[in-house]
Amino acid sequence: MSSTKSIWQRFDWILFFGCVILIVFGFLMIRSATLGAIDPTLISRLPDQMLYGGIGLFAIFGIAAVDYRLLAGLRMWLYLLMVGLLLMVPFFGVVGDAGARRWLNIGILIQPSEFGKLIIIITLGYHLSVTYTKLDSLVTVLRSLLHVGVPISLIFIQPNLGTTIVYVVIWIVMLWGAGLRLKHIMLGLAIVLIAAPVLWSQMQPYQKSRVTTFLNPAGDPDAYFNIRQALISIGNGGFWGRGYANGTQGQLRFLRVRHTDFIFSQIAEEFGFVGSVAVITLLGVVIFRILRGAHTAVDPLGSLICYGIAANIFFQTAVSIGMNLSLMPVTGLTLPFISSGGTSLLSIMASIGLAQSVIIRRQQLM
Repeated sequence: MSSTKSIWQRFDWILFFGCVILIVFGFLMIRSATLGAIDPTLISRLPDQMLYGGIGLFAIFGIAAVDYRLLAGLRMWLYLLMVGLLLMVPFFGVVGDAGARRWLNIGILIQPSEFGKLIIIITLGYHLSVTYTKLDSLVTVLRSLLHVGVPISLIFIQPNLGTTIVYVVIWIVMLWGAGLRLKHIMLGLAIVLIAAPVLWSQMQPYQKSRVTTFLNPAGDPDAYFNIRQALISIGNGGFWGRGYANGTQGQLRFLRVRHTDFIFSQIAEEFGFVGSVAVITLLGVVIFRILRGAHTAVDPLGSLICYGIAANIFFQTAVSIGMNLSLMPVTGLTLPFISSGGTSLLSIMASIGLAQSVIIRRQQLM
């Protein structure tokens, strides 16, 4: 009993309440973005997000209660489950926007690639934790690439380029955390340059359009329309913002997909520079607390898991905000904890539970 009590005393409440504040703020922003909607899909966005958020709270405490090393012991079954679900998507998946087939209907819609992020962090973390002393060997690096290459390939053909890149980033960051050698980094850059033309040839037309629109906005004014509206929204917000649910671009429907991809522009218009910085700061606190967990973890596995979770949240945050500011191409990645997306929210909250599992079993700080 005393042992269990001491474990829960180490629970990172700063991390937990930081996440809760972001999630509740996300509820408010989704409500604002869908006010007056007549489309049943948009009307259901807020209650669905709240449902997944409630389930996510149980997931945080439930996963935190389980020793992450026990989850690593199930790595083979978790990996097979991930691959199995991804293999089902092309055959039984639900077709969404632009013909993408990314979801499975099991009574509720789930996106296997989102839960796959959590699984790949666990399985790759274990793989690297037992091979990190051999990272001077290119074979070790290539084996880790094969480990992530299977799900990456299945996600890319959905097509889902944004999530594919997230998996690659998680792999790179976890490799770096395990002690990736500089010579292999240079080799990786060379491989990327060689593979880029092949990747481009396999991309869908709408994916290519996003890249070309980013490089040459004047070349396709229609495709650039929403990016321009996002920038107008951010500019309209000024320093303090126009007030909750009072943004003109959002409430008058000039800004599209404001509940998902462009929710940061909605935040900037309604809460201004101050509100935007506050959101970014709070996301930074969450990432910092997870990285602190990596520093205090009792073993390499725990450190690598925290690195992978932090990489996922940081990269999605950077890309989501970057595309709202027209600093990056539009990829469809959500703003963690805030954007509408039940599976995405549940996956992120489950990953916080996994980070907490590492944190509450950390070394004693001096």
